[in-house]
Amino acid sequence: MIGRLVAAYRAVHPDLRKPGLLALTVSLNGPTLGLARLITGGATKVQPGVVLERGQVPGSRPGTRVPVLIYRPARRLQASPVVLWVHGGGFVFGTPQADHARCSAYAAAVGAVVVSVDYRLAPEAPFPSALDDVDAALRWVRGSARELEVDPKRLILAGASAGAGLVASLAQLARDRGDPAPLLQLLIYPMLDNRTTLLRDHAGRGWFGWTPRSNRFAWSSYLGRAPGADPPLYAAAARAEDLAGLPPAWIGVGDIDLFAPEAAAYAARLDAAGVACELVVVEGAYHGFDTVDANAPVSRRFVAQQHEAMRNAIAIRDERRLTPRQAS
Repeated sequence: MIGRLVAAYRAVHPDLRKPGLLALTVSLNGPTLGLARLITGGATKVQPGVVLERGQVPGSRPGTRVPVLIYRPARRLQASPVVLWVHGGGFVFGTPQADHARCSAYAAAVGAVVVSVDYRLAPEAPFPSALDDVDAALRWVRGSARELEVDPKRLILAGASAGAGLVASLAQLARDRGDPAPLLQLLIYPMLDNRTTLLRDHAGRGWFGWTPRSNRFAWSSYLGRAPGADPPLYAAAARAEDLAGLPPAWIGVGDIDLFAPEAAAYAARLDAAGVACELVVVEGAYHGFDTVDANAPVSRRFVAQQHEAMRNAIAIRDERRLTPRQAS
């Protein structure tokens, strides 16, 4: 055990190799869930030049509401791009305010309005509660574009960990419903496949940030059943049979993250289905590294790549929109 832990520590990127990593080996379970929610629920700082608003949008059922946070760049063009953000936390913890820094940085870097969803958590609210909430937020963003002063045709779906899994499922749901395709699905170390809980050997991955035990507990809580069982439609994005027609994807993950194999497999399936997909694998990066050690150079580069992917998606959309006018 000690020998494997030492080997795992040595595999961590030098920028991220800190003594505090040992605290990231603790697994999540029922007794520790409350503590995890307390520790991870604090607010980070909103970047200067970004205005934060709080709101509620109509839920999936009559009379229900879904809380959202809205980040507006103080200086932006009207009908700006819009990013729908979904926080991580294994479907069982996490808060929108913990992503103040990330979402306000997105708003500033991309010049977009960012809408972050405070979705319901398992095990108190298992599937499809979280997906229903993020879908309700998507519907509201599209239907309230004039009020938000955004262009719904310049929409990006983005999320981290379980939030990225929800984004991937939301993209599938929206495609099947016939919605206009978003510009991009930005999937940061996404939680996509409940079958990872069935694996006994993870090839040295999953020691830090998110362990196999945490993964089993989280999937069990979210699905309300044995974690490896066949899930309902849209519960685990990697289980979808058809990925054709989905929006372009950017997927970023560390190579020692438990989710690295499922992220790479999903990227390969998207590519095989004709969906443009960029896969970024960060050597020596564990799950959630860019939030645990946000100031590390490797973390800053990873976040910068996210910003670039979003700006590029918007630029491609704008170029296509302007080309016919230039030719006439």
